[in-house]
Amino acid sequence: MPDTAPRILVDHVGKTFNIRHTHSLKEWIISKIKGRREATVDRFEALKDVCLTVADGEAVALLGLNGSGKSTLLKLVSGVMAPDSGAIGVRGKVAGLIEVGAGFHPDLTGRENVYLNGAILGMAEDEIKARFDDIVAFSEIEEFIDTEVKFYSSGMFLRLAFAVAVHTNPDIFLVDEILAVGDEPFQKKCLTRIRELKASGKALVIVSHDLDMIGELCNRGVLLRKGEVVHDGDIHEAIARLREGR
Repeated sequence: MPDTAPRILVDHVGKTFNIRHTHSLKEWIISKIKGRREATVDRFEALKDVCLTVADGEAVALLGLNGSGKSTLLKLVSGVMAPDSGAIGVRGKVAGLIEVGAGFHPDLTGRENVYLNGAILGMAEDEIKARFDDIVAFSEIEEFIDTEVKFYSSGMFLRLAFAVAVHTNPDIFLVDEILAVGDEPFQKKCLTRIRELKASGKALVIVSHDLDMIGELCNRGVLLRKGEVVHDGDIHEAIARLREGR
C-alpha cells in the first residue's frame, strides 16, 4: 500500500521578529551613558497561523509580495529557523538553495567545500566520493575546484551549491530565488534538473518572482499576504490573484 503521508506538514505556524530602532552600536552606547530610554522595539508578525501540506510529486510555489513571509516559511521548512508557535514536520532528506554560499566555508577550496556541504546535507563520505566527479562536471567549474571559494563569484557559488544539492538525492528540494544569480544557460540546466526531480516524485517548494517560470514549473501555488495564506490551489489562479492584488 503506497505511503500517503505528506513530506511536509506546516501546522498553524506563527513567526514573529523583534525590530529594534537603534541604528548603531554607537548610538546604543551613547543612549546608555546619557541615561536615555532604550530603543523601541516593534514586533513584526512574519507568519500568522499558516497551515499547509506538501506531498511527493508536488511542485509548490510560495508566492507573494516582498515581506509577505515566503522566504521565512521556506527557512522554517529547511530547519534554518524554528517557529514561535505551531509545528513543522518534514519526512526524509531535505536539500536545496536558500542563500548563495550557505554551508560553504570561504577559506576552504571548492573541493573541500563539496565534502563539507555534502556532509551538512546528510551525505556519507563514500557517497560524496562516488558522486564527486558528477558534482564538479555539473557545476562546470572544474578549473577552479581547488581554489578557495572566497575568490568565487556569486554565479560560481550558485553552480557548486546547486550541483551538490541535486546530487544528494533529496526527498524534499527547496529553492529561494536563487536561480536569478546564474547565467541563462546554467539556469536552463538547473530548471531541467528540477523538472527531473519533480518527475521522479520528489517534493519541491520554490520561491521566485519569475511568475512565467513558476507557472510552467509548479502545479500548485500558495499565495501569502502579510504572513497569512490567502490562496492555496491551482498555480495559474494563484499567479492571477497575485498580479491582480486579490
